[in-house]
Amino acid sequence: MDKPHSPACERNREPILAILRKRFAACHRILEIGSGTGQHAIHFAAAMPYLTWQTADRADNLPGIRLWLAEAKLPNTPQPLTFDVNDAWPEIQFDGVFSANTLHIMHWPEVEKLFAALPTLLMPNATVVIYGPFNYQGKYTSTSNAAFDASLMARDPGMGIRDFEAVFELAAAAGLVLLEDHAMPANNRCLVWQLKRLD
Repeated sequence: MDKPHSPACERNREPILAILRKRFAACHRILEIGSGTGQHAIHFAAAMPYLTWQTADRADNLPGIRLWLAEAKLPNTPQPLTFDVNDAWPEIQFDGVFSANTLHIMHWPEVEKLFAALPTLLMPNATVVIYGPFNYQGKYTSTSNAAFDASLMARDPGMGIRDFEAVFELAAAAGLVLLEDHAMPANNRCLVWQLKRLD
């Protein structure tokens, strides 16, 4: 099979990397939830060789990710993990989590499951970075996001751009404190949280 390719990954990887360089500077093990094609993983792992970048996605996406990993031959990208919020989670902890363009693909109950169980994957003071489009106060931030949301719901009524405030509440309930909310190209956002707990 040919390697899967996402043009959006090529466009957004540098703005995202600028944030990750800062926020993951003190981290060692990163879990990427929903690695998709695997392009982000290769780019970020090459740029930050001090990190172990663990890819993870549903089983049907793993063959494509493995192709990117095999071609790049980076020493800090282990084989991908099977990860589905509706199934058993890996029993490994990380000091950083990254996920791009996943919350609007998952159904809302799955988003709730993700944040509720996320602390089980996190070491104390771990950093969580989420990239993608969000609505604020129930409103679209652009006409292009409104059109994108309509296309998502036409594809699957359970999909859709999430409200920032609803996601913020889920994160807060999981012990995550919002550190930054970055405006990104193409009307996306990059949200940075830190886990606050004593253990």
